[in-house]
Amino acid sequence: MRLFLSSWKLGDTPALLDDLAKDARTAAVVGNALDALPIPQRQQATGREIAMLRDRGYRATEIDLRDHFGDAGTLAERLSGFGVVWVHGGNPFVLRLAMALSGADELLTGMLRRDALVYAGWSAGACVLSPSLRGFELVDDPADAVTAYGLPARWDGLGLLDYAFVPHFRSPIPESEPIEHVVERYEREGVPYRVFRDGEVALVDQPSTAASR
Repeated sequence: MRLFLSSWKLGDTPALLDDLAKDARTAAVVGNALDALPIPQRQQATGREIAMLRDRGYRATEIDLRDHFGDAGTLAERLSGFGVVWVHGGNPFVLRLAMALSGADELLTGMLRRDALVYAGWSAGACVLSPSLRGFELVDDPADAVTAYGLPARWDGLGLLDYAFVPHFRSPIPESEPIEHVVERYEREGVPYRVFRDGEVALVDQPSTAASR
């Protein structure tokens, strides 16, 4: 299983992603964490992600999970042509539900266990790999899942990490303040977690079923 998990975009060490990807320089960009936003804002954000990866030398293309709701078979066919799945930030509750409705959660879990691709995500894209999303409602609104898809949020993460990934810790963005409350709650409840400042990256390159490096 190969994971590149960042608090903010490519972080301070983008070459680590290149090392994981090796020669597989095709990237599927998943922007569904922003599906509750107005269409122009979402398109601009995803376009910036694609441009960033292309500048890095990747052949980046958006894969919109909404195109595959209820049809995991076609999503599996599309993902099979990529060496990297890049999942960008936004609302983890929206992203988690999009993954469930499209079957991406099970597909990606299986592909990662077979080492068929690299999963690269930042902020929400990393948080969704946690065992649970509980606590992140202090930062992002679970009701955005209803706004995006007309269905309630899911609270389970994909469980590929054995700790909660907590981004933007003491970083110069507005989300940093509520992140302090997330950390306080995890401390109080004894939830395993790791904090990441913007620029920091968690790298996993191992065949095991859980990641904790």
